[in-house]
Amino acid sequence: MGTTEDGGDAAEAGAGVGAGLGAVLGAGAGEGAAEGASARLLKLFESHRLTPTQRRIAHCLVRRSADAPFLSSVEVAELAGVSQPSVTRFAVALGFDGYPALRRHLREVAPVRPGPEAAPFNEYQQAVHAEIENLRHLAALLADPAPVARAGAVLAASRPLPVLGLRAAGAQARGFAYFAAKVHPDVRLLDEGGTMFADRVDGAVRAGASALLCFALPRHPREVVEALTYARQAGLTVVTVADSAFAPVAACSDLLLPAAVGTGLAFDTACAPMLLGRVLLESMCDHLPDAQASLEEFDARAAARGLFTD
Repeated sequence: MGTTEDGGDAAEAGAGVGAGLGAVLGAGAGEGAAEGASARLLKLFESHRLTPTQRRIAHCLVRRSADAPFLSSVEVAELAGVSQPSVTRFAVALGFDGYPALRRHLREVAPVRPGPEAAPFNEYQQAVHAEIENLRHLAALLADPAPVARAGAVLAASRPLPVLGLRAAGAQARGFAYFAAKVHPDVRLLDEGGTMFADRVDGAVRAGASALLCFALPRHPREVVEALTYARQAGLTVVTVADSAFAPVAACSDLLLPAAVGTGLAFDTACAPMLLGRVLLESMCDHLPDAQASLEEFDARAAARGLFTD
């Protein structure tokens, strides 16, 4: 299984964890009735302060909203990669006597029966199908384009625009920064934390930056939470693309845009976060009046230099 446990402190993931973009849909809601079930589960979970392990269980139940009411505590523990006693403690933290009481409640608030068993797939096919589901979840989330449009406007207006990605999220941040630099006049990739991050944020703020974009993926380094806290203290509006509304970075983000990662292989897969990053780029272009001219200018220079073979 992929390494998906939340790192860092037991951040406050209760009230406000669902803020921004109808967050739970990006954390794994399906279509139709499953969306309603996921929303009801989020409403139950988001009013409590959960530990990282409990957030992981909540994330698992939201993603499996269709069959969550019918899973045993042992099955939930296996799916979430935690111990069975952790599932019991999770139920108690939500105010129930134990997991059986929580499951009865889930059958009342999210009564979606599991569908028929799918044809068996090997582990590689399962990973691909899981990513397809993550993309479907993202498509459902984007049915309301307003949050992405708002994020695009915030990012487009920031001159310069710092883009943060540490460890596993570094590739997402680098890809975004590469393309964003073709339409935005000053994009600054931040790929290290600590005092160097603080120096570069201070420099960006002095140069006029008003926002920061962060890609945050499991496992979540403690330094990402520290970095975003510092960025907000410096006066930047923090827009974060994260794997879940329950991610530790939720409490230190002004706008959280969730896109689930795949966990079926030894290393997590991040197709949905990458695609959400491209959607954000599109929204940014909509708010940059010179974007099309910049792209045409780049194409002309590339052709003159023979930059590409095609």
